[in-house]
Amino acid sequence: MCGIVGYIGKKDAYPVLIKGLKRLEYRGYDSAGVALYNNGDLLVYKKKGKVADLENFIKDQPTTGFLGIGHTRWATHGKPDDLNAHPHISGDGRIVMIHNGIIENYAVLKNALIKLGHKFTSETDTEVLIHLIEELQKRDNLPLEEALRMALTKVIGAYAVVLIDKKDPTKLIAARKQSPLVVGIGEDGDFYMASDATPIVEFTRRVVYLNDEEIAIAGIDGKLTIKTLGNKLQNLNIQELDLEIEALEKGGYDYFMLKEINEQVATIADAMRGRLSVEEGWVKLGGMEQYLNRILRADRIIFTACGTSWHAGMVAEYLIEDLARIPVEVEYASEFRYRNPIIKETDVVIAISQSGETADTLAALELAKEKGALTYGIVNVIGSSIARVTDAGSYIHAGPEIGVASTKAFTGQTTLLTLMAMYLAHLKGTISESYFHELISELSLIPEKVEKALKNSAIIESIAEKIKDSTNAIYLGRGYNFPVALEGALKLKEISYIHAEGYPAAEMKHGPIALIDENMPVIVIATNKSAYDKIVSNIQEVKARKGIVIAIVTEDDEIISGIADYTIAIPDTAEPLTPLLSVIPLQLLSYYIALKRGCNVDQPRNLAKSVTVE
Repeated sequence: MCGIVGYIGKKDAYPVLIKGLKRLEYRGYDSAGVALYNNGDLLVYKKKGKVADLENFIKDQPTTGFLGIGHTRWATHGKPDDLNAHPHISGDGRIVMIHNGIIENYAVLKNALIKLGHKFTSETDTEVLIHLIEELQKRDNLPLEEALRMALTKVIGAYAVVLIDKKDPTKLIAARKQSPLVVGIGEDGDFYMASDATPIVEFTRRVVYLNDEEIAIAGIDGKLTIKTLGNKLQNLNIQELDLEIEALEKGGYDYFMLKEINEQVATIADAMRGRLSVEEGWVKLGGMEQYLNRILRADRIIFTACGTSWHAGMVAEYLIEDLARIPVEVEYASEFRYRNPIIKETDVVIAISQSGETADTLAALELAKEKGALTYGIVNVIGSSIARVTDAGSYIHAGPEIGVASTKAFTGQTTLLTLMAMYLAHLKGTISESYFHELISELSLIPEKVEKALKNSAIIESIAEKIKDSTNAIYLGRGYNFPVALEGALKLKEISYIHAEGYPAAEMKHGPIALIDENMPVIVIATNKSAYDKIVSNIQEVKARKGIVIAIVTEDDEIISGIADYTIAIPDTAEPLTPLLSVIPLQLLSYYIALKRGCNVDQPRNLAKSVTVE
C-alpha cells in the first residue's frame, strides 16, 4: 500500500523523486524518504509525516545524483517514525531498498540472520529482506540482481522492491509479486519506476508493466532487461499510457475529492460511451462478447470486491437478479478465499476494484481460476493486475482517482454494472422491449441529472453544519438504495471519523432503533416509489423517537418533505438507476462534514488508496 518511485538517467534524480512521491502520496502518508547515489556514496533522507515534511527536512542537504529511489509509507510492520521509514540500508551500507508489500516469513528469516551476526535497527519486515540480500551477495560474491533473485525465492509474501548498489551505480534493479510496479522508458535512455503510472506520465508514455515474479534491470546505458525468478529472459511488452497530466492536478478545487465528485457528470458519460445508443436502441459490452454464451448460461454470478467496490457489487446483485434473472452472490474478497467456497465451472466470478491491484480480490480470483470458473474484471486502471489475470473484463474509464475515499469510481462501476445487467436482460428476453428502451433513455440522461443534483451543494453544506458534531449516524435505504446507504455510511466514517452504519430501512426496528434519540442523525434514502409508503412509516418511527431525519427525495416529493427535518431533492429516474443519483448528496454530505470538522479529506488517517496487502 506504499508508494515507490525510482529513476536512473541523465537528469537530476531528486526532483523526479519528490514530484513522484507527491503524486503517489495517496498510497500512503505515514512517512517518506529518498536515497540518492552521490559521487560514490548513498545519501539517505527519511522523515515521519508527509512528503512536504521530508522536502523541508532535506532543503539544506546535498541532493545531486543521476540515480535514486523514493518511498511514501503506509505502515504495516512497525509504527510510523523515522527509523521505520524507507529506504532501508543493508548492514554494510552498500545496498539501499524500498518496498511495498508484506514479507510474511520475516520473523523466521530475521532469527536466522541474527544468528549470522546481522543487527537490525527497525521493526520492519523490509529491513529483513535487505539483510537477506546482503547476506547472499557477500556469501557468494553475487551481483545485486542475482542476490535479489535468490533472496526472493526464499521469501513468502507480496513485494514490489527497487534497489541500488553503491558499488555498481550503473543499474536500478526492481522486482514484483502481487504488488504493482511499472517501468517507464524515457526518450533519452533513462528509466522511471513507480507503483503506478502517475509519476511517470509527465516524462514518458512508454511503459512496461512487470508481471509477478519478474525482475527488471534498468541500466544507465539505456538497456532494460527483464527476467523471471527462474532466470528466464522475457520479451519487453511496451505499452502506451492513456493518461493526461491534467487529470493528476486539482484543477482549481481545494481537494481532489470535491473535484472527483464533480467529475462524475463526465465520468458516468465516459463509462457509457460506445456501450449504449439511444437512437439505435442497443446496449453492449465488448469485454463480454467472447464469453457471452457462457455468461448467459451461468448457474450464478459471484461478485468479489472490497469496500466501496463491494457496495457496487451489491447494487449489481439487485440489477442482475431483477432484470436478467441470474442468481447473484456478492462476497467480501477478504473472506471469500478463506471460507472454502463452493465454486463451479458454470459460475462466473466478477472482480470489482478501482485500482485493479487489491490483494484480497486478486487472491479470490486465483481461487476462482483454480476451480475453473470464468473470471471477469471491472477495474479503472489500465494494465493493472486484475485486468491482466482475468479471462475478460471492462474498464470504467473514470480517470485517476486520487482522493482516498472513492466517489467517481463507485458511480463508474455502478454505471458499467447497470449496462451489464441491461445487456444480459435484453439478450435473455427477461425484460420487455419497451422497458429496455425506457432504461436506455433514462440511463443516457443520468449525467445531466447528476449535474443537477450537484447544484444542491449549498443546501447540503448547511445541513452538514447542523450535524457536524454528531458522534453517530444511521443511513437507511430499501431495495436498490440499501447498498447506497452502506456506501454513504462508509464515506462518513472514512473521512469525518464519525461512526455510521447503513441498514435496510425495515431492519431498523430489529435493533438499531434503540439508538435513536435527539442527537442521532438518520439519513434516509427515500426515492423508491415501489416502497414509498413503507419509507414514510420508517421516517415516522424515527421522528417519534426525536431522531433528526435527513431525507434524500425526488423533486416531486411532497409527503416526506413535509415530515423530515431536512430534505435534499434529486431528479427522478427509473428505480434501478436511482443509486447513480442518490449517492451524490451522500458524497457531498460526508465531504462537507469532514471539512467542517477539520479533517484531511483527501488523506484520511490510517487509510491508503490501494490496498495491495492482506
